[in-house]
Amino acid sequence: MDMTVDEALTHGGAGRFQQRLLGIFGLVWAADAMQVLAIGFTAASIATSFGLTVPQALQTGTLFFLGMFAGATLFGRIADRIGRRNVLLLTVLCDALFGLASAFAQDFTMLLALRFLTGMAVGGTLPVDYALMAEFLPPRNRGRWLVWLEGFWAVGTIVIALTAWIAHLAGAAEAWRWIFGVAALPAVIGVVMRLWVPESPMFLLRHGKEEKARAVVNRVLAGNGARHLGPETRLVAPAAPEVGQGIFGPELRRRSLAIFATWFLVSVSYYGVFVWLPSQLVSGGAGFVKSYGFLVLLALAQIPGYALAAFGVEAWGRKLTLQLFLVLSAAGCFLFTLATTPLMGGLALLLMSFALLGTWGALYAITPELYPTGLRATGMGTASAVARVGGLLAPSLLGLVVAQGFGIAIGAFAALLVLAAVTTLMIGPETRDRAIG
Repeated sequence: MDMTVDEALTHGGAGRFQQRLLGIFGLVWAADAMQVLAIGFTAASIATSFGLTVPQALQTGTLFFLGMFAGATLFGRIADRIGRRNVLLLTVLCDALFGLASAFAQDFTMLLALRFLTGMAVGGTLPVDYALMAEFLPPRNRGRWLVWLEGFWAVGTIVIALTAWIAHLAGAAEAWRWIFGVAALPAVIGVVMRLWVPESPMFLLRHGKEEKARAVVNRVLAGNGARHLGPETRLVAPAAPEVGQGIFGPELRRRSLAIFATWFLVSVSYYGVFVWLPSQLVSGGAGFVKSYGFLVLLALAQIPGYALAAFGVEAWGRKLTLQLFLVLSAAGCFLFTLATTPLMGGLALLLMSFALLGTWGALYAITPELYPTGLRATGMGTASAVARVGGLLAPSLLGLVVAQGFGIAIGAFAALLVLAAVTTLMIGPETRDRAIG
């Protein structure tokens, strides 16, 4: 009897095996969030340590995003060639090593080099994590579980905000060292935990290793308490676009251009807000908004955003959920520009934080489902690389806009988010409940 991997995973359902996988991937996903958002929380402290201006200190962010761009472009393609598991182990090891070393940098040049290398590792981890997680999930559960994985980003955001707050209250002389050190710890733990993760059965099957693919599927089924596949069952790959066409081939070109444009626009807006927000609020805010405590509150607002996105991608569909959160994000940005009191500004920022992270959840849910197995990590890697271009622009070029007024910059982000919502109309058919083999 012939059976696809998706059909076998549907037979076993999403259970204990996927829960453990979610915990392992989620730990490093939180670490990656901490590494990315540390840019905004460390800039002032780095500037003080090395006698720089804050814009100069934000070069650490520029180099970090440049590294993420290189890592996402390189490791996504490698994962489609040599396997997901090998790349996962390599990238998380580099994440832990270079991230921890950043906390002990003795000069600014060394710090820039270490942040570039850490960025490469993080850039390689993010797309491959999602490709592999998607390939271990049955179609009817895939969207919700992928949003849950993205939800660990909020956990990392909360931890890094709390770390910065505690370092501030303790009067740490070089708070950036503490922040980088804490950001690296989950990746250090994740190095050992990821040894448990098997290779993707879809990848093994695509490379003609049917017996190994069946062994991995049986491991998943055993973990969920389901019946094994017997020797009479043969795993087969469903029909899919030829890999040789690539992500910009005739069948995939339109959806690739649309989804990559969406990633870029969301990335510019998200990093434009959250790279500049910590320093802007703490130095230029007013009332309760002018505090590290409010930054923690902004991080907490992301959790219900993920929860609603996890519900929406299954109940309403991936595309509609993404579009709704993009419009809500734009509304939060626009309302901030109209705010006349600290309370109004704070509420607008809370809505923006809630909606932007729900947007990421829906975006990460739909993207891996747009590509066949042979192109999935490449597609995710390219999307992540495009997002890093947005990240590169955010701390540097957008600094010119922020100089004209933070409210003006937030208004520009509102326009970009509306444009992203329009762009999603060109992605193609809804992917909810569809096989991804």
